[in-house]
Parts: sequence; structure tokens; C-alpha cells
Amino acid sequence: MEYSPPGMANRQRRPWRRSGSEPPALRLDSEMRRGTSRVLEPAAAAQLAIARRAKPSSVPDHVRLVLTLELRRELAEKLSLKAIKSERNIEAIVIGLIEAAAKRWR
Repeated sequence: MEYSPPGMANRQRRPWRRSGSEPPALRLDSEMRRGTSRVLEPAAAAQLAIARRAKPSSVPDHVRLVLTLELRRELAEKLSLKAIKSERNIEAIVIGLIEAAAKRWR
């Protein structure tokens, strides 16, 4: 009998891992898997990038996208001051700024 670490003996593998293919949600069309390059439209490329990089969120219609920002100390302190004064966290401040900028792009 082969040794299994505790809790691993009855663990089942995901079916897509058994076959060696990608998970169904991220499957690319056959042209891209064969190595044939093609240029995607920007909207399709953006959807594919988020499908690959973002994780599902507990909030409906949202995704969890983790970013690491390297900011000048002065800017980070200004953002922190704004967050403290408005009694919100710095993430909410940055999201608000991004959403405001996105409205101007339309």
C-alpha cells in the first residue's frame, strides 16, 4: 500500500487536469493551440486577459484583480491621507480614481 499524506487519500483530481488540457473556461480555439498566431480584436484580447488573470469575486459581476503598485512615497501618503479623511481604505480610494478615469475614457 502506498503512503498518502493525511487528508490526501480520498482527494479527487479535477477532471481537466487528468486529461492534460486547460480548464474549460480558459480553453483557446484550436488555431491558437496549434501555434498559429492571429491578432485578436482589443475587446476580445481584454476579455481573454481578464479570464486568465482575474479570480472570481464574492460580489456578483465583479472579479478580484490583484495589483502591486510601486508609488512615490509622496503620492502614497496623499492617497493614505485622503483615505483616512474620508474614513475609507486606500483600495477604495484607488478604485474610485480608476472608475472616474474610466468614465472620462467613454
